[in-house]
Amino acid sequence: MLQIASIVIECAIVVLALMIATTRRKPYGFALALTFTIYVLFDSARQFQLSIPDEFLHVLFLAASVSALWAVWRIYSEVR
Repeated sequence: MLQIASIVIECAIVVLALMIATTRRKPYGFALALTFTIYVLFDSARQFQLSIPDEFLHVLFLAASVSALWAVWRIYSEVR
């Protein structure tokens, strides 16, 4: 049950990140949306036992980490 709640929250974050990207014109919003979309896929694959190879999920998780790093770097650079 907690995993389902987490997936729903991650989906809400995707929507909010897309709003940041489009209405506030902040490109890091797209990176955050990508990160949390990957988290939704990763968590859904685990929760619903989807037949997605572990290696592919690991690559996706790495892509999510890189995307999050880029977004945080952009936010940090903007605040300075």
